Amino acid sequence: MRLTLRRALAVGAALALVGVMTPGAAYSQDDPRSCNDLMGADAPAFIVCTWLAKPDEALGVALFWGADDNANLKEATPSDGKFLDCSAPGSVCPEAPGGGSEGDENSPFPEGAGDGGVPECEANQPCSVDGHGEGGDGTVSGSEQTGTFTPTPTPAGAQDAAIAAAAQTPAGQAITAAKAVQLRVWIDTELADDWKAGTETFTAAVKRIGALASRPEVAGIRFTSQLGYNTTFKTDEEITAFVTAASDALRQAAPGKRLGIHTVVPELACGANDACKAETRKRYPLLAPEKIESPLIAGRVDQLSLDSGLLYGGYDAWKINATQAHLNQWIQVRARSWDVLAQVAAEETGLVGQVTAAKIATRLSAPVKDGGAQQVNVWTSVQNAQGAVSRITAWDQLKKLLPIQRRLAGVYNPTSPETDVTTDLKKLSEVFGQIYLTTA
Repeated sequence: MRLTLRRALAVGAALALVGVMTPGAAYSQDDPRSCNDLMGADAPAFIVCTWLAKPDEALGVALFWGADDNANLKEATPSDGKFLDCSAPGSVCPEAPGGGSEGDENSPFPEGAGDGGVPECEANQPCSVDGHGEGGDGTVSGSEQTGTFTPTPTPAGAQDAAIAAAAQTPAGQAITAAKAVQLRVWIDTELADDWKAGTETFTAAVKRIGALASRPEVAGIRFTSQLGYNTTFKTDEEITAFVTAASDALRQAAPGKRLGIHTVVPELACGANDACKAETRKRYPLLAPEKIESPLIAGRVDQLSLDSGLLYGGYDAWKINATQAHLNQWIQVRARSWDVLAQVAAEETGLVGQVTAAKIATRLSAPVKDGGAQQVNVWTSVQNAQGAVSRITAWDQLKKLLPIQRRLAGVYNPTSPETDVTTDLKKLSEVFGQIYLTTA
């Protein structure tokens, strides 16, 4: 139990902890710790929800660990691990057949297996590896794909020149500055308009982003925002074609880089309220959970960022406040096991300007604490319709969240610095472990 309490404090938890478990624990519907009422009627039967700590208990947890300048937390030590020492007298450890540890470099080959790794090819015939032709191992061959994008190969010299030129752009210089302060970098761009503009424009955009992302300090590319929520696309077919084309193109232009998208799934925050779910599906026909899940299942994206904006006031008509909307959304994300398909992040735009410490703690801790999000992306500045820019000011409060620093990412526009890019990124590195650099 001490580990559970310690985790609650580490993420700034002053709210209730929720666990989603398998029915093996045999929880009764009458269990006072059950939170099954927060699950929708369509939740899988094997999912059971139970409170690990109710709101009043969670408050006591936070007060206990935070009392006297965190004295209890400072004195806490990790529990001893349980490991088997195979070299200790009397210990018996299984050995793999043929000697060596199972799965190590000394493991024998299966009977009949070759060790050369040479493809089985015949002259002037399609080549296969391990008996599989193109697409024969379950992957999709080029002829089977729809809406794909095949870029023209770039000569090595031209590619080197493009990479060198990209390093001199504001985004390229920002990547260099981010590396200097050990920030993990994502490129945050929008390819939807380029894709709609046609092949030539899209090709140029992909090559430009690919040149930026070629640097080893770049972890990934988020290639679209507000997908299905804004007016860029009108149909599911358009969205599928765009995501497929962008994913295929970027995986070729920037191999090994993770790909992400940003959107919102309004229905998730409804919880078990059927009227809410029906209305949100009607208002946002492109944002049903199964539609957002589709590119995750297909492996088109590696990260899904869910915007938190609608959670604050967007569900008042159904008497669902912001705290409940947050809880509903992340329970649904966990129940759908989206974290198995991709990394899930929360997107928070509401922490600029003057905000309270409680607001900071709640908005940043709730997604991680509830277990649905692996990280939280925080906008470091927001520009309103009149052009006025609001920036983060609550630095002291943010620095107190050091235990989850690696789970916090700042969204930063290097073309609109507060001081200068180098100074800004050094300051951001004191709070965030990652940075999303906005670039055209």
